[in-house]
Amino acid sequence: MVRKGLLKEDEKSFEKNDETDYLKQLRPTDHKLLMEVKINYGKMSTAVLMKHTYLNFPFYATRSEVAKNILSKDELKRVISTKSNDNKTVLFTIGYEGISLEEYLMRLLKNNIKVLVDVRHNPVSMKYGFSKSQLKKYCESLGINYMHFPQVGIQSEQRQELNTQTDYDKLFSLYRKNNLQKTTETQSDILNLLKENKRIALTCFEANICQCHRKHLAEAIAKLPAFDYEVKHI
Repeated sequence: MVRKGLLKEDEKSFEKNDETDYLKQLRPTDHKLLMEVKINYGKMSTAVLMKHTYLNFPFYATRSEVAKNILSKDELKRVISTKSNDNKTVLFTIGYEGISLEEYLMRLLKNNIKVLVDVRHNPVSMKYGFSKSQLKKYCESLGINYMHFPQVGIQSEQRQELNTQTDYDKLFSLYRKNNLQKTTETQSDILNLLKENKRIALTCFEANICQCHRKHLAEAIAKLPAFDYEVKHI
């Protein structure tokens, strides 16, 4: 918005820079909701608003650098208690279809994911935050390592005309016969990542695990020697 000239920016704030009255463009129901937010929270200082958020949604404070300055000891204990400390070795899978970047990252944090393994052949997305460079940046800002293994993905041209589950099943049958039989070394690399980091997640697009190749990749990894862990789809 700054680049487009809609906002001015300095070190502490943003300022509207055009003549458009955006409030008048809102639907009445949206305008009402916006005014309710302003009435309820508009007079809160930054510290008060942060404390209000942390008290009502303590998980949001688990990585805060300022929580110790605005919360009491008991309140901090509540925050710490919401943080996942589960270190059981689990191979997770996750799709980002139908959820926001925030919800996606929250699922990773709540499951204590240490490494996100992108198994898309072409890690580009029209959805904000899910192209390779963006996803890598957001994950690493949260202490989650990001790795990309395109060789176990499915090329875009193979993913055309997928209208029914039968279409997907045919595609995955070819994927198991062709790709998975040729990429055992990569699968072993992913298994080693799991052994080293305990909690890793294979990621692709589809929400429905039965319509995503990550299900079959996870099953192939689970069949490798020395795999004795849980597979979980989140």
